[in-house]
Order: sequence, then structure tokens, then C-alpha cells
Amino acid sequence: MLLLIPGGPGSPGLSRPSAMVRRLPGAVLDRYDLVGFDPRGVGRSSPVSCGLAHDDLAPTLLKPYPSADGDIERNAEWSRRIAEACARNGGPVLRSISTRTEARDIDAVRRALGERRLSYWGVSYGTYAGVVYATMFPGRTDRVILDSNDDPDPRKVARAWLANYSVGVDDRFPDFAAWAAARDDEFGLGADAAAVRRTFLDLAERLDREPIEWPGSNPPRLDGAVLRETMLNALYSDTGFPGLAGLMRAALGSGPLPASTPPDEAMQNAAASAAATLCNDVEWPSSLDLHRRLVVRDRAAHPLTAGMPVDIGPCAYWPYRPAEAPVRVTAKGPSNVLLVQNLRDPATPYSGALRMREAFGGRARMVAVDSGGHGSYLVNGNACGDAAVTAFLVTGERPARDTVCK
Repeated sequence: MLLLIPGGPGSPGLSRPSAMVRRLPGAVLDRYDLVGFDPRGVGRSSPVSCGLAHDDLAPTLLKPYPSADGDIERNAEWSRRIAEACARNGGPVLRSISTRTEARDIDAVRRALGERRLSYWGVSYGTYAGVVYATMFPGRTDRVILDSNDDPDPRKVARAWLANYSVGVDDRFPDFAAWAAARDDEFGLGADAAAVRRTFLDLAERLDREPIEWPGSNPPRLDGAVLRETMLNALYSDTGFPGLAGLMRAALGSGPLPASTPPDEAMQNAAASAAATLCNDVEWPSSLDLHRRLVVRDRAAHPLTAGMPVDIGPCAYWPYRPAEAPVRVTAKGPSNVLLVQNLRDPATPYSGALRMREAFGGRARMVAVDSGGHGSYLVNGNACGDAAVTAFLVTGERPARDTVCK
């Protein structure tokens, strides 16, 4: 059995086997039954909701972008309102959600299926859920694939993941800039990568001052924060590049704006389950002055993300303290873990993955893939990286040492 652990936190996973069965090599499918699940509070597993208003579900609030001048008062007001709504409407399931709880739920899946030891493939946040399981239940693990790895720092947990967006976007944006520059005749964003970067930063600053009306979107305008959030999402895959370039071209006056915002129903559950995991795992600082200082510093160092990764969020006002301390990942346990990681990942950057590798010590090997985007195995067409993961799943053999796949 190969358990597929979804990301997020807050992403459903029940249908993942149906998607993966079309992509996994025959040798893997011959060896494993694929199993997916919706984590606690998600999808069909007692879904939680904070009952948020439509305006509060705007993606540029769920990722807290500061105001155009860097002010975070609006983010603080929103964060307090969301924490209060989750306490009022979330119920006992929301209070019970954490990564330690998910690890216990994963073990319940193992027991229900009669497996003595568990093989699994965790992606993005699923790597952290997977590493917590491997730390809490080391003797119950078989072959562990962790793909696009979170920084496991037990002092920060999700605070580090969010802060890493600054680094990840800086690592990844040059791929988009080079792509767009090669298509300057089509999009008009600049003839070289440096010019495309300047175009993006100048356009975001202009939209901060002069937003464009965008009926049907949430918020109903294209401002600098919306452009930055669109950029971040587009960097997850090269398939997102044309959409970002097209939006920039439209904002520069060369076409209509496309439809964009997902329905509220999809956002409600994802927002509540994500907030519960992030806030219940570890205590967050509540000082507004601290967050102001962090935002000022981050905006200067990483202008592409404009301070969002370190801005204040609902966890600063969360009404519940963590029921348990975060897990500290160590090298104790069987040497049966393979990390696979893109070198230019906008969401879980290579620098954070190296900290995951360091924490695991002799338990792990890492295959780093010279690719951009979020998600590595069977995503980027890198034959070397894909072959290493497939070989481990089929034979149990890992590379003798950490490897970089060109």
C-alpha cells in the first residue's frame, strides 16, 4: 500500500489515487495499492468552516498582503476578526486539528487497512505531516517519499513556511522572467529577464496607486497585491506562466482581464482547516510592533512579495493554545526516507528542504532536481529525479549519497 498524503494544509486527498494512477509508472502500480484520504476537517472528513464573509475570503487577505504603503493595521483587524469567527463557528473538530493529530489519523488508516508498516508519499505540507508520522511512529514506516519539503523548525513550524515564500519567489521568478523575455513580441514585458522583473515591480507599484476595476473577482479590482498573489501561484508550474504574462499584458492596457476567483464554498473549508493546522501546531507572536518591523525588513529585501510572508495573521489572535508541543525531527529511526526537491521551488524553497535533510541525518537521502516549480516527482519531466524515486519505491534502494539531478 502507498498512502498519498496531500498538501495545504487544507487540501483534500481522497481523489488523489485517481489522478496518480494515470501518472505513476507501471512498476510502482504493480507493487502498490494507492490510498488517498481527506485529512481531518477537510472535504468529506467532517469539514470545518469559520463562516467567513465573502470579502474576508479574498486570496490577498488569506495571504496577508500589507497595504500599498506597507501598513498592516488592516491585516491586524482582519486577523482578529477571523480568529474570533473560527472560535465562534469552528466547533470541536477545528480545535482538534493539528499535525500531530493528523499523524495519529494516518496511523489509524494503517491499522484499518491491516498494514504492519506504512509506505507513503507526502507532497508540500504533506512532507511535514509525513515527517511528524516518521518521528512519532518510526517503527511503523516502510518507504517514505517526501516531495517539496517544508522547514521542520520546531520553534516556528508554519511561521517558517510562510516566511520562506520570500526566498522561494526570489529563487523562482527568474524562470518566469526568462520565459517572458523570450516571448517579448507576444507579451511586451521586456526583452531580457531584468527588464521583465522591472516591468513586474513597476506594474505592481502602479496598481497599488491606481487599481483597475475587476468585476466578479474578489476583491473586485486588480491591485498590486492581487498581481503579486497571481504571480506567486503562477510560479508553482510553468503552465502558469502564460496566465501571468497575459494578466500583466492586460493590466498594461492590451486586453480584457480574465475571470479569476474560486467560489466561496471551496475557500471556506480550505481557509478554516489551514488556519486550524497553522495555529494549533505552535504558538505565534502577537506583537503588532514585531510584525511591523518584520514587514519593513522583508519588503526591502524581497520586493516581489512586498512583506506578505511575515505579515500578521489570525494565529496572532488564536484563542486556543497548542495542546501539544511541536515535533522535533531527529535522526532516530530507520534509514528509509527519500527527499526529492526542486532547486527553485516558490513555496518550499531548497534552503528550507536542506534544513529538513539536516534534521533527518542518517535516516534520509536527498535527490535535488535542477527544476523550478512546486512538486517534483513526475511533475517536471526530469528523468534522473523520477528514476531515483521510482527505484526506491520499487526496490527499496536509494542513492548512496545525496544527489543533484541536472
